[in-house]
Amino acid sequence: MRREERFKHIIAWFQENMPVAETELKYTNPFELLVAVILSAQCTDKRVNMITPAIFEKWPTENELAEATPEEVFEVIRSCSYPNNKSKHLVGMSKMLRDDFKGEVPDDVKELQKLPGVGRKTANVIASVVYQKPAMAVDTHVFRVSERIGLTVKAKNPLDAEMQLVKYLPEELLPIAHHWLILHGRYVCLARKPKCEKCGLKLWCKYYLKNNAAKESE
Repeated sequence: MRREERFKHIIAWFQENMPVAETELKYTNPFELLVAVILSAQCTDKRVNMITPAIFEKWPTENELAEATPEEVFEVIRSCSYPNNKSKHLVGMSKMLRDDFKGEVPDDVKELQKLPGVGRKTANVIASVVYQKPAMAVDTHVFRVSERIGLTVKAKNPLDAEMQLVKYLPEELLPIAHHWLILHGRYVCLARKPKCEKCGLKLWCKYYLKNNAAKESE
């Protein structure tokens, strides 16, 4: 099956079966989403959503969070992964947001990456979710699922996967495609034991077709 054909069928399936796909992080404004995405690195959205209400109650905007110490922030976020680094990033990000960006979360991926704790993936999430920019964020779920089902081929790293996905996905679908792949990886195409029997992508999934062919030849 040619890759273009695989993309066509998989996109059509998602459009029919998952017409609405959004982040599961809870937020009410761009600043809150930025905080949540920084915290979500190697941490579940469920855990982040348990932590962020206390953060936003204590430090509702970048102005208050910029005045906090990393030690104070650490005490609030200590149950997430890498709280030491993330507490420093959150304070540093808030200071730069206040001092260099006048409190406005930038919509440009390059500008976003100037903020402490904001890598390319986080910047793409903010650009696509908040500003509906044609950006494709590649996290562990997207990287795994896109390779497994055959949307990417031997991607060396997240950036390589991003470039391959951007090449074949229509620009206007990039923001929602990110969520399609994340949610599919979170609930169906699990890392250790994918739920292939429940998956609607079986007819076009490279992993499933390969394994089934191997079983039939036994």
